[in-house]
Amino acid sequence: MKKTNNPLTNTSNNSSNIMKRKSHPFWQFFWLTFLVVSLWYAWYSFYAPSNDITWKDNLESAQKIAYNSDKNIMIFFTSEWCSPCRIMKREVFADNEVKKALDAKVISIEINIDDPNSEALVKQYNIGATPTTIFIDPEGKVIDYAVGKVGKTEFLKMLENQKGLSVK
Repeated sequence: MKKTNNPLTNTSNNSSNIMKRKSHPFWQFFWLTFLVVSLWYAWYSFYAPSNDITWKDNLESAQKIAYNSDKNIMIFFTSEWCSPCRIMKREVFADNEVKKALDAKVISIEINIDDPNSEALVKQYNIGATPTTIFIDPEGKVIDYAVGKVGKTEFLKMLENQKGLSVK
């Protein structure tokens, strides 16, 4: 029996001839850092702390309360999958100054646009994107609105413009 040096026919020594290559330390560091940053960003995008704002979920009852208390209504249109909504909840609605101003100046409603019960309200105010923040009077007339993520300073300015009430 003749031995052949052809690598295709000689399979017995093939596994021992393959050397394991160790990746360069830079790439190990790079991919580990990439993984950690990606996981942190995913957590950060979907983390929304609970807040103490008194949220209503029904426009009719909020209109009655607003009419009796001489306040406007803020409707915050959101959804479960909306990352900017969660960021806004974390950066704006979790702030103590905003909490106090909201509870003192307006009746707050949080509407999930994916809820079938809110479909009429979404159509009524022509909501096409989340987050959308609308300020209305007790009769339902739009006073002010913002489409997209609103920062704390801009949000407080919007609150200051409600019925001449001062946030301070």
